[in-house]
Amino acid sequence: MIQAEHLRAHFTEHSRVVEDTAAGLIDQIEQYASWVADTIASGGRLFLCGNGGGAAGAQHLAAEFVVRFARARRALAAIALTTDASVLTAAGNDLGFEHVFARQVEALASAGDILILHSTSGDSPNLLVAADAARARDVRSIGLLARGGGALLEKVDLPLVVPTDSTARAQELHLLIGHIVCDVVEASLNSIPDTA
Repeated sequence: MIQAEHLRAHFTEHSRVVEDTAAGLIDQIEQYASWVADTIASGGRLFLCGNGGGAAGAQHLAAEFVVRFARARRALAAIALTTDASVLTAAGNDLGFEHVFARQVEALASAGDILILHSTSGDSPNLLVAADAARARDVRSIGLLARGGGALLEKVDLPLVVPTDSTARAQELHLLIGHIVCDVVEASLNSIPDTA
C-alpha cells in the first residue's frame, strides 16, 4: 500500500534542495543568465547537451529559448546536441560515444557561443570531451551539476553544483534554474508581437 508519508518525503526533500540552491547558487545563476543574455544580444548561439534525463532537460530548455518561455519575443538561437539521431549514431559508431557531442561542438560552435552541459554525476566521458572541445574553440561552458560536480567541475567555465546526491532532485533543479534563466533573458529583450 502506498504511504502518504513516503509521498510527502519527496516534496520535503525537493523543498530542501530548492532552498539550499537558492541560498548557495544565486550568484552563479545570475552569472549564467548574464552570459546567456550577452551571448544572445551579440548574435551568439546556445548549445545544450546531456545524457538520459540531462538530454531531456537540454532539449526542453532549447525549446524554451527557440519558441518562448513566458513572453512573446523573437526566436533565440539554441540547439540541443542530443536530437540528431544520424549524427549521434555516426559519431558513436565511427569515433566512439565519448565524441558524440564534441564532434558537434567542433562543427557548429565558435567563439561567442555557449555550451551548456547537464550532468548529475559530472563524470560522463562524452560531456568531459565536449567541454574540452568548447575550450579549444574559445566557447564558454556552463555546467549544471550535482554530487559535488565531478570531473566537469574543473572543465567548465561556470559550474552550478546543486547541493544534492539525488539524481531526481538534481534534474528537477537543473530545469528550474534553466526556467529562471529563460525568464530573466526574456525580460531583458524587447517584446515583439506574437505570431503564433
